[in-house]
Amino acid sequence: MSVRAIPLLPCPSTDDITDFYEALGFTTTFRQSSPNPYVAVERDGLELHYFGVEGFDPDGSYGTCVVLVDDTEPWFEAIAAGLLERYDTLPMSGVPRITRPRLRENARGLSGFSLIDPGGNAVRFTRGIAEPVMEESRLATAYAYAVVLADSNGDPAEAATLLAGAIRREDEASPIEDRVQALAYLAELWVRADDPEAAARTLDELGDHPLTPEIEEAVADLRRSLNRA
Repeated sequence: MSVRAIPLLPCPSTDDITDFYEALGFTTTFRQSSPNPYVAVERDGLELHYFGVEGFDPDGSYGTCVVLVDDTEPWFEAIAAGLLERYDTLPMSGVPRITRPRLRENARGLSGFSLIDPGGNAVRFTRGIAEPVMEESRLATAYAYAVVLADSNGDPAEAATLLAGAIRREDEASPIEDRVQALAYLAELWVRADDPEAAARTLDELGDHPLTPEIEEAVADLRRSLNRA
């Protein structure tokens, strides 16, 4: 027996939803203005449906859905390209915004990222196959909990405080790549927590370390975001 479910998410304006998702490469497959505002968008088999609610506050939204994919990276890259084209930088705070793909402690080690749409809803992209579990340093463990706290619970300021403390207490057993990963994420958390000075200081700390291409890209996005602030 075939089963299919499509989430219905609230928004204050279906026009804003249409403009947003079309900029990300989605196609509008259905739209109506009466008797109730309603819009459906689709890309590569992913369907999202929205209904308009007059006076709806995106900052107070609890709307969410999980999108299971074979690999989160291609989805992130495609969506990020659309966001960069639309905003000139990746929006990491406010509404809309996006998080980067990371392994999530509260999702069986699966990698994932969240797209917060103009309605304040969290569209959570998650890999459908668990990642291999590796032994972690204490700093890597703190990083994993910070990801849960910020990306899943929506509290980047508390996550930044936790991760900054872990970095200060870092022991010599922590691999350098764990420190680089933690610093790059901490800089992002400060941006999301609206503390650009702390973000800039953290990015300066990264200048002493070799960076992978992925982290170099993330750092460049963060610097663009700070320059526009």
